[in-house]
Amino acid sequence: MKKLLLGLAIILTMTFPALAGPVEFELQFPESVSNKSFSGRVFVLLTKGKPAVLTPNISWGRPEPVFAKDVKDWKPGEKLKIDSTAIYYPTPMDKLPKEDFYVQGVMDFEQGINFSAAPGNIYSVPMKIALGEDQTAPIKLTLDQVYKAPAFKETDNVKYIEIESKLLSEFHHKPTNLRAGVILPKSFTTNAKKQYPTIYEIPGFGGTHQGARGRAARNATDVDGVEMLYVMLDPSCPLGHHVFADSANNGPVGKAFTEELVPAIEKRFRGISAPGARFVTGHSSGGWSSLWLQVAYPDFFGGTWSTAPDPVDFRDFQRINIYEYDNMFTDTQGQARPLGRRGWIPFLYYKPFSDMEIIMGHGGQLASFEAVFSEKGSDGKPMQLWDRKTGKIDHAVAKTWEKYDIRLVLQRNWSTLEPKLKGKLHVYMGDRDTFYLEGATRLLGETLHVLGSDAKVELFPGKDHGTLMDRALVERIGKEMAEQYRKFDKKSAERSQ
Repeated sequence: MKKLLLGLAIILTMTFPALAGPVEFELQFPESVSNKSFSGRVFVLLTKGKPAVLTPNISWGRPEPVFAKDVKDWKPGEKLKIDSTAIYYPTPMDKLPKEDFYVQGVMDFEQGINFSAAPGNIYSVPMKIALGEDQTAPIKLTLDQVYKAPAFKETDNVKYIEIESKLLSEFHHKPTNLRAGVILPKSFTTNAKKQYPTIYEIPGFGGTHQGARGRAARNATDVDGVEMLYVMLDPSCPLGHHVFADSANNGPVGKAFTEELVPAIEKRFRGISAPGARFVTGHSSGGWSSLWLQVAYPDFFGGTWSTAPDPVDFRDFQRINIYEYDNMFTDTQGQARPLGRRGWIPFLYYKPFSDMEIIMGHGGQLASFEAVFSEKGSDGKPMQLWDRKTGKIDHAVAKTWEKYDIRLVLQRNWSTLEPKLKGKLHVYMGDRDTFYLEGATRLLGETLHVLGSDAKVELFPGKDHGTLMDRALVERIGKEMAEQYRKFDKKSAERSQ
């Protein structure tokens, strides 16, 4: 029995290393995964639940401990120590609770939106540890795995398309692709000559083209009796969500989309190559994207249905007038400024959210705005709207954001845009949005009303970011899209007679 207990004790010690005092991690990677030295950010991630493969981005609502260190020329086989001097979020290493965690190490090559689970990142298999009282040695992690993004699984009616963008490749000085998941109408294989109108959906922050299968399950190609192609786009990039806007940091994404990807989709899947047969939609960051595409390319699309969009008027950038207010972190009374709420109760605040994005390094939601709206700084990075330590807003940077302020773009260019946007603008928002986005939408609606626009800008009582898209609104949007296409189809038929 003593031998059995001794054996179990050894096994448990191997599986659950006991830690105490100053926690330290010792990392190394073998030549089998990379024979080159690494310069960049290295992470140690702690989670209560065991990751299936690799711990994803930090949870907004319930962040778990993350530690990071920037390294230069870290060589294969060389030991790297990550200790209490590492940057952290949200808990410093010496304040970790004495509990069980799964731990992983990650080398971030900045090839995707996620600082951890991104293509090419090198990581260690998750190991369970016990934070206890008897640590005498650092926790050793061997980073010997290479992350591969999940392959797109095609079906009979869901197809994958990926093209290299010449425009983006030239901008980034390396091959850069655009991709999408395409859902085919039922008649696609039985009627080889039929052409279809197309719905382009831009997912919200963190979403990708992989969402196409979910849309296929709800029969998204049958739009109130009109068969349409349904295309789920991938808006992710290393700096976050590029929102399909041409920018100084992400490159000419909108131009590449309209000039390269859309023609490729229409050619391969028999989409009707006419503005009146192209519709854009999306929720949250996808809502902003779809509205931006319609406004920036008014002659290219036949209508947008934008739901719960990110700030469309920078006088209310999630409750902040960036042109006049001085601080992102606190309000005019010096109180901590909330960023998210559940019902009426705040659960996210700007300062800790901004702090979280510091350790991530790239791909954060707030920094993603800077990647799109800001000019490129002298250091090659997006110019920062706010000071990360104090929250002070740089109004010179805010001034440069004006060209992406959708309300301002419409107001300044209304004489040109009005005839091109008639009947095309639909913006729907809950009046209790989880991320305080309703204020900007309300201001946009007021401006469009003064301008005499026929745009539909509606706020739905009691709805938040997650409850806005109920069955009734989904069906309503489908009917409005179908009616929009029927008008185009009727005019097209009349012209051909």
